[in-house]
Amino acid sequence: MDHYDSQQTNDYMQPEEDWDRDLLLDPAWEKQQRKTFTAWCNSHLRKAGTQIENIEEDFRDGLKLMLLLEVISGERLAKPERGKMRVHKISNVNKALDFIASKGVKLVSIGAEEIVDGNVKMTLGMIWTIILRFAIQDISVEETSAKEGLLLWCQRKTAPYKNVNIQNFHISWKDGLGFCALIHRHRPELIDYGKLRKDDPLTNLNTAFDVAEKYLDIPKMLDAEDIVGTARPDEKAIMTYVSSFYHAFSGAQKAETAANRICKVLAVNQENEQLMEDYEKLASDLLEWIRRTIPWLENRAPENTMQAMQQKLEDFRDYRRLHKPPKVQEKCQLEINFNTLQTKLRLSNRPAFMPSEGRMVSDINNAWGCLEQAEKGYEEWLLNEIRRLERLDHLAEKFRQKASIHEAWTDGKEAMLRQKDYETATLSEIKALLKKHEAFESDLAAHQDRVEQIAAIAQELNELDYYDSPSVNARCQKICDQWDNLGALTQKRREALERTEKLLETIDQLYLEYAKRAAPFNNWMEGAMEDLQDTFIVHTIEEIQGLTTAHEQFKATLPDADKERQAILGIHNEVTKIVQTYHVNMAGTNPYTTITPQEINGKWDHVRQLVPRRDQALTEEHARQQHNERLRKQFGAQANVIGPWIQTKMEEIGRISIEMHGTLEDQLSHLRQYEKSIVNYKPKIDQLECDHQLIQEALIFDNKHTNYTMEHIRVGWEQLLTTIARTINEVENQILTRDAKGISQEQMNEFRASFNHFDRGEAEFARIMSIVDPNRLGVVTFQAFIDFMSRETADTDTADQVMASFKILAGDKNYITVDELRRELPPDQAEYCIARMAPYNGPDGVPGALDYMSFSTALYGESDL
Repeated sequence: MDHYDSQQTNDYMQPEEDWDRDLLLDPAWEKQQRKTFTAWCNSHLRKAGTQIENIEEDFRDGLKLMLLLEVISGERLAKPERGKMRVHKISNVNKALDFIASKGVKLVSIGAEEIVDGNVKMTLGMIWTIILRFAIQDISVEETSAKEGLLLWCQRKTAPYKNVNIQNFHISWKDGLGFCALIHRHRPELIDYGKLRKDDPLTNLNTAFDVAEKYLDIPKMLDAEDIVGTARPDEKAIMTYVSSFYHAFSGAQKAETAANRICKVLAVNQENEQLMEDYEKLASDLLEWIRRTIPWLENRAPENTMQAMQQKLEDFRDYRRLHKPPKVQEKCQLEINFNTLQTKLRLSNRPAFMPSEGRMVSDINNAWGCLEQAEKGYEEWLLNEIRRLERLDHLAEKFRQKASIHEAWTDGKEAMLRQKDYETATLSEIKALLKKHEAFESDLAAHQDRVEQIAAIAQELNELDYYDSPSVNARCQKICDQWDNLGALTQKRREALERTEKLLETIDQLYLEYAKRAAPFNNWMEGAMEDLQDTFIVHTIEEIQGLTTAHEQFKATLPDADKERQAILGIHNEVTKIVQTYHVNMAGTNPYTTITPQEINGKWDHVRQLVPRRDQALTEEHARQQHNERLRKQFGAQANVIGPWIQTKMEEIGRISIEMHGTLEDQLSHLRQYEKSIVNYKPKIDQLECDHQLIQEALIFDNKHTNYTMEHIRVGWEQLLTTIARTINEVENQILTRDAKGISQEQMNEFRASFNHFDRGEAEFARIMSIVDPNRLGVVTFQAFIDFMSRETADTDTADQVMASFKILAGDKNYITVDELRRELPPDQAEYCIARMAPYNGPDGVPGALDYMSFSTALYGESDL
């Protein structure tokens, strides 16, 4: 085949010498090529209403060859010769060969004479060259093209099918499952793939060929028996047939992609327009409510009755409780919607939203401020009016309340002051009566203010001409007269109590002396018993040693305490002698204390029994604290190593994140190795946890051997793991941002430098700020700056993409019809375009044609200048 091969196809064909030799040795390949190339040519010639039967005979006059080239290229060739002579046929074939050469294909050793003479080998080679140029060369998949692109496309499409493994264009297709997988991947309803069997290639191949011919308009270019019966099917026949699948499915995919792109753009526009309408309506409703409410709050017409003013106050409270809160929520929602809308417009390259005149967020805030001011003034006015009307009723009620309280307090006080209970009382009772009388005098003085207030209120009611002033004055006079009488009786009773007290004081001195000494001694014994029986809680050796020392000091005070006990008992014995000697009328017990000599002796004996028990308890606790101290030292030694290690690692991570160089992938690899070295330290943390568990079980709460607690170590360890993970995540996010935006490492560095130092002049700076800060908040994030720089450096134009998509749907016309829009787009978005597209006025237009170019530009406003 080297006679008709082209230089351009060398990259995606096997070496021609091998292919030529195999063809000569295997006539089956020639048979397969005849059938496949004939069917391929007829699939295009039928568009012109003709076909061929014999590939080497029907192209001899050049007429159908020229027609084939016109159909597959969409171009007109030179006018053919219609004569029947050999020279006319050669001329037509040369015109076809010249056209092929004009498409960049260098024909080698293929001449018109061989084609006219019906040379099968040369004719097949020429058709293969045409197939390569017009059906295979332009295939491009993931940066691969031609044969490799077609093979990669097949591999991608059949990847989900485990029993299909496409590695070439010959034996990989023998079982037929590859063809069936391609059809099922794009049109799963056409083939029940689960019923196919790998060991039944004839059924698989015939199924694929029949379905492709019936539903995909791909003619049957191969025979199942030929493929199965050939050890290695012809590669070119297989490539030709598979390329028909590629073009059949890629065309539908382009239309679907174009429609999806238009739908996406239209959906964004429709959503943004709805958000704008919602904002305008909500802002209008809120401003209207404020306009209606402010005059009501500014109304200051007073009412004549308390009931009317109370109703106004209740209405105002209903406004505060029921009417205003929903409006506060609406105002908040309005601001949220506005910010959301501006963000969506910015992210979709649309101009910033400018509300109608008077409906800006600032206008609503100003109106709301006026509402708040009016509301504050209205509340103050309501309260002042209510206070004014309440004043007179309040004064009268206040007089009645204070008078009633005073009269209730004075009830029975005169009878109490006239009592002579002190004549039969003991000295302690006399002193109690004196204390009680002193308390009454203090209470009496405290009520002086109330009496004065009652008189002042009565005077104010008289000055205001209160209607019931006579009854108020009579009641006030009675209260004042009674008050003077209470003062005289109080003075008389004090004098009587003081005389009686002096008669009994001498006898009472010894009881008093006993009580003064017995009480502290009794308290000392009770405190000693409490201390001796107290369950002590200590945490250190020093604490238990301190308790032991204090206990020894206590034991040293016992001899002096016994002397004090004997002295107190002696005072009691002297009192008994005096009472018996002078026959004094005493109550028989000490009025100053209930402590008896029997109680003192009993408690003293109990103290002496508790001392040895305390000695034993202190000795046992001392041994336990020695054990706890060993646990503290063991924990402290480990914590003092681990704590600084964690701090050192934290500082190293900080330096690493700043000083690392190389690509982001190098930095990520280095950080992950560093992370692994940190995780390997975990067993030491676990050992420290075990020691900490022993300390907790021993109820040890402090440790002077280290400043580190287990919580500090845990927090430090978690922070260390979190910091290295966060540092790794930051590098991963930089990689994601770089890959998603198509940004190189150098560009990322330049973006950061540009973000830190704007230096383009005032006009250029203002333009950049209008894009990255459309709301003029004075704040620019680095992410917004990267988005801006990505758009500034990008090569594509969104409006142009949409325009190109419409052109695909329009069949490459400069206009699009209503029927085409309704056929290719969903109903609501088709009608959206029809309602907004202007009529097309170009010279090649038809009735009802629409201008999709101006519509595509309008979708992006001024942002695509």
